[in-house]
Amino acid sequence: MPATEKTVRRSALVASAVLLSTALTAPAALAAPRPAPSATPPAHTSIVGGERLAKPGTQVNLAAGVPVLPKELSARSWIVADAESGDVLAAHNAHWRLAPASTLKMLFADTLLPKWPRTTTHRVVPSDLAGVGAGSSMVGVKEDETYTVHDLWLGVFLPSGNDAVHVLSAMNGGVEKTVAEMNEHAEELQALDTHAVSPDGYDAPGQVSSAYDLTLIARSGLQKKDFREYCSTVRAQFPGETKKNKKGKRVRGSFEIQNTNRLLRGDYDVPVYQGIAGVKNGNTTHAGATFTGVAERDGKVLLVTVMNPQKKESNEVYKETARLFDWGFAAAGKVQPVGELVPPKSVEEANAAAGPSASPGQAGGTGAGSKPVASAHTGGGADGMGVALGIAGGVVVLLAGGAFLVNRRWPLPDLVRRRSRP
Repeated sequence: MPATEKTVRRSALVASAVLLSTALTAPAALAAPRPAPSATPPAHTSIVGGERLAKPGTQVNLAAGVPVLPKELSARSWIVADAESGDVLAAHNAHWRLAPASTLKMLFADTLLPKWPRTTTHRVVPSDLAGVGAGSSMVGVKEDETYTVHDLWLGVFLPSGNDAVHVLSAMNGGVEKTVAEMNEHAEELQALDTHAVSPDGYDAPGQVSSAYDLTLIARSGLQKKDFREYCSTVRAQFPGETKKNKKGKRVRGSFEIQNTNRLLRGDYDVPVYQGIAGVKNGNTTHAGATFTGVAERDGKVLLVTVMNPQKKESNEVYKETARLFDWGFAAAGKVQPVGELVPPKSVEEANAAAGPSASPGQAGGTGAGSKPVASAHTGGGADGMGVALGIAGGVVVLLAGGAFLVNRRWPLPDLVRRRSRP
């Protein structure tokens, strides 16, 4: 299919999805929260990414040589996608709007990470922690203590600290402003199933996302070196409270924090998944367990999102994710996709403006080679994996302050093999 025809077709699908989204929420005001999902998937959902993804139930093109999907998948919604090409290999209720829990922190991070250098410091005041939900996961931020932005992001990604989220939101002008920016960014990403009410994913009426959207958001976040570093860090040191020692001198120690992503860290019934490199997990009363992961094997990078497994066994969301990763790596290159992860609006518009005559290196007037650039490491005593930026192919075009590949093959992590650790 010619590039222009494919772009026009994709734009038409997105436009139809916007109209459908408006119809589903009418006659409510445009800024009103979307309705909570029912116990069963809706008969019609968004067609962003393709018409197959709008259908309820499992969507996959099984054929000779394609492995069957794993048994005992109980999640309400899931998706398996090629992180580089954007092909959706299989999906189940991909656009079902469900409560996202802390996987919504991926949108929070993708929106706010560019705001400050990691060395920026902030002294926490009581109002910074106002509104943190009862029973929230915390990293242990203390009032009247000073933290770097790097510290706070480790607190967001590793123990999923809602206290760190609220401090960063306060630095950004408050929760209301931050949530508005998150929703604006979701729209730019064409994550039209997503509506943020809280910045941390804490249960709130009308707060929804979908397996498709969370996968889009993760793919966007993985363009950022800091995002890749934080989501792949297994453990780190976090600043403690300043206290007087036995000699009466005021000292400030630190304590270890660990990533709650069980596929990254491992657990008694879940081993570390080979090639895993993030991204984010969540669990609340309303949402159940949710998880989006990225992993690499034999040069193939996959994204898997699993939402709300109905089987209530320990770590079930990770077990089902691992089974879907295994299937995806076995099926990659054999199965015909059922849809695609669409690029952000700005990238899509640039592709359309470039036209069919634009050869690699011409669109946007900026070129880049295929050599990996900028190695990231987890400094400050953090333990985990190094991550390098690998250009997957094609040529970079600079848009809205970010680098994206014109032909949908975005720059993604050159996922380094896990280091041995206790």
